[in-house]
Amino acid sequence: MYTPPAFKDEDVESIRATIRDARLANLVTATAEGPLATPLPLFLDESEGERGVIYGHLAKANPQWQVPPIGNAVTIFMGPEAYVTPSWYATKQETGKVVPTWNYVAVHAYGPVEFFQDPERLLDVVTRLTRKHEAARAKPWAVSDAPADFIAGQLRGIVGIRIPVVRFEGKRKMSQNRPMADRVGVAAGLAASENPADRAAAPLIPVPV
Repeated sequence: MYTPPAFKDEDVESIRATIRDARLANLVTATAEGPLATPLPLFLDESEGERGVIYGHLAKANPQWQVPPIGNAVTIFMGPEAYVTPSWYATKQETGKVVPTWNYVAVHAYGPVEFFQDPERLLDVVTRLTRKHEAARAKPWAVSDAPADFIAGQLRGIVGIRIPVVRFEGKRKMSQNRPMADRVGVAAGLAASENPADRAAAPLIPVPV
């Protein structure tokens, strides 16, 4: 991932928070047949290994797990993102020398990928994924709410993913390279937007509080 120094995020907790908050990620593997990619819900087990281990699953019918990967896999997690109009910049009024851009947070996690079909391991993965995404509900659904034989049949249709992370790349492009007056304008513009995604990005702009 191309990351100029101003946008580099090397804070481990910040990187983990981006992964925790991501609702959907992308698993990308390089193969002799070309790159393969699948959008998937994934989670990071922070207690396992030096940098944590990423888990998830994909459909058994998905050919990605059957094609031998070349080198490490990369999982891509996106955080808040927003279009930035030059109209929010104070510099527009001063010189007019401004162009649009896009602000975003992203994490790439690299590591060797293992695909597995053991039912007990698969059940653990789907149970943990379900708990993560059901936790905020007033009455969370649990895997154990469904009949055991039904779940066993569903598990036969998926393949597990395990990726011990060997390297993180974090990027937080939130107008840090702009003068403070421009940042203030961007933060105010995003905060006032009718788009919830814009408003989610607004607090990440580095401005005085």
